[in-house]
Amino acid sequence: MRLEDYFLVYNAEKIKDGMRYYVIPRARSEEIEQFLLRLSYDYNVTLRERYGELILEVKRLRERKIVNVALFIATFISTTFFGSMLYGEPNLVGGVLFSFAILFVLGSHEMAHFFVAKRWKMRVSLPYFIPFPTIIGTLGAVIKQRGAIPSRRALLELGASGPIVGFFASIIVTLVGLRIPFEFELKGNEIMLGTSLIFDLTVAISGFDGLVIHPIAFAGWVGFLLTFFNLLPVGQLDGGHVMRAMIGEKSEVVSRTTPIILLLLAPFFGAIWIFWAMVLFFFSMQRHPKPMNDERLDSKGLLLGISCYAIAILCFTPTPFSVWS
Repeated sequence: MRLEDYFLVYNAEKIKDGMRYYVIPRARSEEIEQFLLRLSYDYNVTLRERYGELILEVKRLRERKIVNVALFIATFISTTFFGSMLYGEPNLVGGVLFSFAILFVLGSHEMAHFFVAKRWKMRVSLPYFIPFPTIIGTLGAVIKQRGAIPSRRALLELGASGPIVGFFASIIVTLVGLRIPFEFELKGNEIMLGTSLIFDLTVAISGFDGLVIHPIAFAGWVGFLLTFFNLLPVGQLDGGHVMRAMIGEKSEVVSRTTPIILLLLAPFFGAIWIFWAMVLFFFSMQRHPKPMNDERLDSKGLLLGISCYAIAILCFTPTPFSVWS
C-alpha cells in the first residue's frame, strides 16, 4: 500500500509531525477512499482542496491515555465537590452520587460516539472529560475524531449516536432522581429551573408533585439541556454533523444562521440566549470536513436525522434559569 499507487505526487514538504503532499488522483475514487481510511488508522490524515490544488497531510498520531485518565479523575473530584453543595449543606455521599449521575449521562453520550466510530473504522480518542468550577463541576466531555470520514452515513451515525444515547440516559437519571425523597429548606432567592417538554413528561410519568428536585434529577435536567445544545446544527457540534450529512455543503448556511436565530430569542426568554449565540458564532466559523463518499443519504438516513431534531425540540428549555424569591 503505497501513496504513489493512488496519487501522483508533484510536490512534498515537511510539516510539524508529518508531511504535506500536493497530489493528483490516479486511482478510482472508491480505491482512494479505502486507502485513506486504512491510512487514517495509523496516522492523522487530512485531504483538502485549496486554490485548485489537492493537498494531503499525513501526521503522526500522538495519543497519551494517561491524559484521559487524569482528566476523568479530576472531573470526578470536581463534580463530587460541586455536587455536594447542591444539598444545602456539604454532603460528600450525595456529591459522589451526583457525580455518578452526571458522568453516566456524559459518558453514555461520548461512548456512543466512540463505538459508532469504531464500527465505521474511524480513528477516535477516548473521551476527554473537562473539569471546571461550574454549578455541576464540569464543561462536559469531548472525543477527538482523527482522519477521514468514510461517508455521509458514517457522519450521520457519528453525530446522532451521542445525543440519542445521552437523551435516554438523561431520562433514566431523571426518573431515578425524582423517585428519591429530598428535603430542602427554601430561603428565598433560589434558582428556579425552566423545563423542557421531555422533562415535564418525565415528571408526569414519575408521579413527582414536589417543588424541589433531588440533585440526581438535576443531573438528568442538565443532560436534556446539553442534548439540546449539542443538536444545534452548527459547525462540528453533533447537530452540525447531522445537518452536514443530510444536506451536504448547504449546511454551512444553516450553521451561520443558527446563532442569529438564537439571538432573536433573547427578548422573549432572557439574555442567556445572547451568550449562547456568541458561543455558537465561534463554532459556526469552523468549516465541516467533507466525507470521502459525499453521496446523499437514503430515506432511512434522512428519517434518523429528522428524529435527532425532534429530540432537540423535546429538550428545548426556553428559560433555563430564573431566580425564585
